[in-house]
Formats: sequence, C-alpha cells, structure tokens
Amino acid sequence: MNASSVPFSCPLRPSPLLTAFAILIAASHTSAQTTELRRSRTLPGSLTAGDTARYTLDADEDQFVLGEVNQISIDVTIRVLGPDGTQIARFGGLGRGPERFGGRISTAGTHTVELFIAGDDDDASGNYEITLLRQERVATDPKKLADQMMARFDGDHSPGAAVRVWRDGKTLYSKTYGMANLTYGIPFEADTRTNIGSTSKQFTAFAIMLQAERGHLSLDDDIRTHIPELPEFEHTIQVRHLITHTTGLREFLNLLSMTGRRLDRGDWIDRSEIIEIVQRQPKLQNVPGAEWNYNNTAYGLAAAIVERTSGQDFHVFMQENIFGPLGMTGTMVRPSIRHIVPNNSEGYTPTPDGYRQIGDLGGAVGAGAMYSTIADLQIWIENFANPRVGTRESLDEMMTSFVLNDGEETGYGYGLFIDEQGGLKRVQHGGADVAHRSMLVYYPEINAGITTQSNHAQFGSNVTFELAEAFFKDAMELEEEEETEAIAETEFDPAAYDPEDFDELVGRYALDASPAFILAFTREDGTFYTQATGQQRLEIVPTSDSTFRLLAVEASVTFTRGEDGEVEGAILHQNGQNQPATRLEGEAPEEWAPTEDDLADYAGRFYSEELETFYTLAVEEGELVMRQRRLGEVTLEPGEEENFTGGNLTFAFERDRNGVVIGFYLSNVRTRDVRFGRVG
Repeated sequence: MNASSVPFSCPLRPSPLLTAFAILIAASHTSAQTTELRRSRTLPGSLTAGDTARYTLDADEDQFVLGEVNQISIDVTIRVLGPDGTQIARFGGLGRGPERFGGRISTAGTHTVELFIAGDDDDASGNYEITLLRQERVATDPKKLADQMMARFDGDHSPGAAVRVWRDGKTLYSKTYGMANLTYGIPFEADTRTNIGSTSKQFTAFAIMLQAERGHLSLDDDIRTHIPELPEFEHTIQVRHLITHTTGLREFLNLLSMTGRRLDRGDWIDRSEIIEIVQRQPKLQNVPGAEWNYNNTAYGLAAAIVERTSGQDFHVFMQENIFGPLGMTGTMVRPSIRHIVPNNSEGYTPTPDGYRQIGDLGGAVGAGAMYSTIADLQIWIENFANPRVGTRESLDEMMTSFVLNDGEETGYGYGLFIDEQGGLKRVQHGGADVAHRSMLVYYPEINAGITTQSNHAQFGSNVTFELAEAFFKDAMELEEEEETEAIAETEFDPAAYDPEDFDELVGRYALDASPAFILAFTREDGTFYTQATGQQRLEIVPTSDSTFRLLAVEASVTFTRGEDGEVEGAILHQNGQNQPATRLEGEAPEEWAPTEDDLADYAGRFYSEELETFYTLAVEEGELVMRQRRLGEVTLEPGEEENFTGGNLTFAFERDRNGVVIGFYLSNVRTRDVRFGRVG
C-alpha cells in the first residue's frame, strides 16, 4: 500500500498508475565553478537560491559510484548528468542530514553532479558537504553486487533494507543494511519484522484455497453467499474474481482519497468501511471477469470470507493454519494500525525536515497488513516447491495466469504475477505500504527465490530482479535474439539516436488494464516526453531504438511492433509489473482551449451521494480551480472537450438537454465514474 497515490506500482498502493509519474521539480539556476570529486575527500560548500554547484567525476564504463551530500543547513537536490549532458539520475526529498546518491555508470567519460536548492524559497541559503564514498568496478560476484546496490540504504543514518536468496533449499545469501528504527538506533536484522504490503495478497489467496480444499467454499460461489449484506449487482461476482482482480468493484483506497482522506498522514480506516463502500457503489465498473483492475477492496472481502467460513478472526486463522504449521515464527497479520508488532521496522519517508515516521495504512487486512521476515519468506516459498500446507493442485492453480472472459490472459494468478525472466517462469509480487517496500520472487523451474525488504520509501524493488539475474545467471540463458537485443541496449549511445526516429512512436497508448488511463508520447526537437492521464509531462530518454527510461522515477517503456513492423503498442515497466498498452488509432482529440466564459459553466458546488463529499469549483485568473476541505486547492487543466484533469483526478462533465452543466464523473484509474451532482 502507498498512501501517496503513486503507480505506478504496485501493490497495496491507491494506484499503481498515479504517482509513478511523480512530479519532476524544475530548477532555475545559474552556472557555477566546477570542482572535481575524488574518493574519500569531503568538500564543503554553500548555496543560495538560484545557484548551482557543479562537480565532475571521471568514470569508466560499468563502474559503481556512491556519493553523499550532508545537508548541514540547506535542502539540496542532486542531479547527475552523463558525458553528453543528459540527466541520468536525480536524488532528493530529504531536507536535512546525509543524502546518498549513486549507482551504475554505463557510459565512460566525465559526468557532472549538480547541486541546487530544492523548493521555491527565493531567500534560501545554507551549507553542505559532499563526499565521494566509493568508485569501483561493478561487482561480478553477486554478493558484492548486492552490497553495492544496497549501499544507499546502509549506515546508521538511514532506513534500511534486507536481501535473502535461496536455491534448492539452501540459503545462498542473507544480509541486512541500515536501520529498522531511527528513533532508538535499532539496526535492521534478519529477524526484523517488516510490513510486506501487497506481497501479503498471495497469503490471502492461499487461505481462500485452503478453505476451498476443506469444502467450506467454492471459487465459483457468489460472494453474497458468504457476505449476504453486499448488494446484488446486475452481474454475479464470484470468489474467484476477488483473488484475480476482476470484480468490477471500486478500489477503496483510491475512492477514500477522493473524499479527502489523507492516507499519507495516518487517517483512520476501519475494515468495516470496505463492506460499506461496496454497499454504496451504484453499479459495477466492469462485468466480473472481463477486465483486470488491481483492487484492494476485493482482497479485503476475501479476508472477510475466510473469517466467515472458518469462524476465526483472519489473523488467528492465518497463525493457526499457515504461519504456525510452516514454522514462520516471525510472521503475523496486524489486525489494525494500533496493534503492536514486536521487533518491527518502522517505515520512513524523506521530507524537507528529515525522515518522517509514517505508520501503516488502515483497513488493509487481506490486501496487506502483514509483517514478516526474510527468513520466513524463504520458508513460505519453499512450501510451493514441496507443499507441507495446502495441496500441489492449489499451489499450481495460484501460479497459473487467469483468463478473462474474452480469452485473454491477465499475467496474474491468485495473488501472484506470472511472467518470465531470462527464459525462466517467474512468479512474483511486490508490496508497498506508505513507506515499506517489499518484493518476493520465485523461479519454480530451478526451485529458487529471492526477496528484498525495506523501510525506506525511496527503495526501488526492481533491484530484486537484477540481483536474481546475478545469482541465477547460470540458469537464465537468453535466446540468441534476446541476447543480441540486450547487447545492443548495453552498447546503445543515446546521443546517436535520431530524434526523427521517435516520430513513429508519437501517439496515445491506452493501458489494457485500464483503458481510460492513457500515456501520450510527444517530441519537441531532440527532447522526448510522456504524459499520463491527469499528470504532468515528464522527459524520457532512449536506451535503445525501442526502449526509453523515465528520468523522474524508476520506470521504463518498451514499444512493440506487429507482424507488419508497425508500432502497435507499448509496455510500461515498473515495480516488477509489465503493463501492456495498446496504441490508439487516429489523431488525438484537438486541444480544447475554453475561454473564461466557457469555464464559468463549470463553476459551482457539487456533491456525491456515494462519497458524501462536496467539491467546489471556481474560475480564478482564467483557470478552473477545485477546492475540497482536506484536498486543498487544485488547478484543473482542460483535456478533451468537457474533461479536465488535476490532482491525479479526471473530471468528465455532463450537461442536461438545455446545455447546462449538471454534474461530473470523477475517476482516478482504479476507481472510475463516481458521480457528483451540482447543488449550487
């Protein structure tokens, strides 16, 4: 789960799509003298708003670099430029204390590290120190590579991380980094319990399968058989639809964020609200089984069905039927955010005034709310290979991609993503609560697995797949064509890319899992951009003739072609998920530029009976502005005619037969078409 409407990602976040396109802070700065960085040498410096400090670093190809900026009295943003001046990385968010930066250098030459003051305070000024901690070859030994990749999250000043790798019942590597608790100076250890977010979903799905094995339910059951107080929709939702994200129900975290609930500030959510939310939903967003739409509501209901068919609270059922029998002594379900979790890691997110202890999302039981250890997660995955709890048939069914009503596979089984890596079947699921991050991966063909956990909100779970490739390299043999493409990408020179080649990629691509969410790709001279529905435009850079990397977040895009060679789609890669998108035919709708008089039609006060929430819209200085008591003020940008976007929300207005605006339908990807009617 992630309370900040992310995105892309995953897992128990309000949206895997929303903030993956996080805002890229623009900086207006002047030039400054350039200083060379040398390993282990600390350089003092000072900055005033509008200035930029520049440092150079000569690096060979395939080197690992780690630096640190101690923000003594100023909040610094760090930007790394490649030899051609292209931004290759950006770091920031922590306003005081040591902020680490670095990673793998892929191109030899002189790189530039730029420091400038974050935010828009024109009077800001202060001091810092910068140190180049490490500069070395990227390790070929997988254990040393893991140390390099976790270095940003190590030390007694930083929230930490943990890695564990195993194969054929043998632990190959297990190590922890950084701190589990900054308040009391408690280091991250192998037995530290960590919130695994949506990685929990496979456990909930497994509980459903156990109840099915015991004859207490059938996956074909109408969910109202077990929760009769749910409304009777036009189409029947089966238990199977809950654990495959195909119900058509509203996603409760996205829905509650529309009401002004500040999930990132610890607003209370009670489990009972999930049933109440479904009871207030007027109709399904899609026919059950027809569309895959990641849904935490469904998993909350699945946990309730386990309770009602077993007569036990969910956390008790899981302990007595799964964790206990498997010997997972460090794993537990947290029934609410007020329950104590012994020996746990606190979740932290960087803020301008230092790390902030965030806490967990409420109402997450079934969809998340589970704490575990890296050792216990190995025990859990080893049960997939040699079942001691549950049957071989149930586990195999969980690891089989669900097929939609139209015959298309979703790439998701029961609580598990199903895909491939290096020619091997990969079964995996990531997780993200407000600040905790998790990834658990299983390669059944070689009986191997890997997990990474962190209590740092900036931890990138995709590192898990890179480490898996290093540890299981002997088994991940690329096909000749794939190997050629991989080599080409490694040797690709972005400066040699012809900008005009991008023109055949320009266009709009609708995510297959959520067709209303569109990625638009555009070019301005030699600069390339992508923009998601309701979000700001972000720059992307080529990594091959068909792949591009976003600069603002850890995400990339691969364009795909049909048999005729024409570009027909794209795949968005982030947080372990590969989200296919289909290219839309025809030109994008003409830009709509409403006048101030046009905007006046949309001004007024609007109310949603479903949400019991008011929004007020007003025209100010030629712009349409939305206000809500807890969401604050959001400027809405016109999109297609009668549509506006802002604050990760999409507004589609409706008029009566006389042309008078009478309401709008509000969407934010996972939750769609919530109606607000005009009341003033």
